[in-house]
Amino acid sequence: MTSGIGRTLRQIRNARGKSLAVVAGLAGISPSYLSRLESGERALDRRSLIVALANALDVAPSEITGTTVITAGELDEDRSLNEVRLALLSVSMEEPRGTVIPLAALTARATEVLMAQRDCDYTLAGTKLPALIRDLHTTLAAGRDERELLRLLVLTHVQGTQAWLCDIGANLDLAWQAATLARQAAQRLDEPVYNAVSTFGTAFGLIGAGGFDLAARALGDTDPGTGTPEGMQMSGMLALTSSLVSAASGQRANRIAALEEARDLATRTGEGNAMWFGFGPSNVGVWRMSVALEAGEHTEAAKIAGTVDPDALPSPTRKSAYYREYGRALARLPKQREAAVRMLREAERIAPARIHRHPFMRSVLAELLARAKRDATGRELRGMAYRSGLHV
Repeated sequence: MTSGIGRTLRQIRNARGKSLAVVAGLAGISPSYLSRLESGERALDRRSLIVALANALDVAPSEITGTTVITAGELDEDRSLNEVRLALLSVSMEEPRGTVIPLAALTARATEVLMAQRDCDYTLAGTKLPALIRDLHTTLAAGRDERELLRLLVLTHVQGTQAWLCDIGANLDLAWQAATLARQAAQRLDEPVYNAVSTFGTAFGLIGAGGFDLAARALGDTDPGTGTPEGMQMSGMLALTSSLVSAASGQRANRIAALEEARDLATRTGEGNAMWFGFGPSNVGVWRMSVALEAGEHTEAAKIAGTVDPDALPSPTRKSAYYREYGRALARLPKQREAAVRMLREAERIAPARIHRHPFMRSVLAELLARAKRDATGRELRGMAYRSGLHV
């Protein structure tokens, strides 16, 4: 079968009138490998390869991955998407049309959203976000508690709005609006730790668009310091993000150095949760898996997974990431199909949207499905594929 992302890749190539050999040559892969990507026999789940193919086809990376997906049935959180979009548009026009609310009440509401996002309760987060966005910006415009509100805006837009939009598979440009609002608030605030939170959001927005050089520059220009627990944890998060950018850019030495920096900082901080990032040794382990996968080192990612205790991870979000990345790694290893499906199924149980809506995961499922047998594992796999909107 052909996966959604593989089918799109083939359609773009055909529309461009380019042969397998030409596109493969420009992207630095073999024609046979490109053919397997298009047919769904191989998952297209590396940012660097997606960017290389986009460049070969003269399109944006999002044209290949797609910005929305069709599933077997709408998830509950979809119902909030347009209200979040309208709230962001209203704020960008400086007409948030919310209500002036006391700081304590806004803080409690923002905390509720951030906790829901951490717990993968995307329905609750999506329901609460639109009014929160409007009221935060309306209260700020009224001149109330400016610095406290700016801090709250940075956190809410990166860890709430942007994270929620990414997790439910919304348009990348919509998530970028949230990152931009966080950056504007951080620039007004000008505090190192909150600048770092904003830079994390900016970098992830750029990574999603294939802007690895811009992401690296933003990360290099930000230093939250290590003089406080919060600064140390944010320095660790930026180091992890730098490692992912380096992996996507093929810069092995920089990737290893950044991971070592993050690991050293995690040893000093222990398990923490500054700015809702959950930075610590366990989370570093999950990031090491993601970075290895981005570098195409599936065996290494699976090996790292064996050193991480998922029960020690600080939140359902991180647990779902662990099982998702472990499944991605196992999917490419010989005789590990059953284990891969088991891991992906656990990730789906924790956070369905992070399997159903992520283009990487849909591509992985399509690859596994192409090799599926009519057994119990195959039934589990076909169920996940169906719930992800793939043709089964």
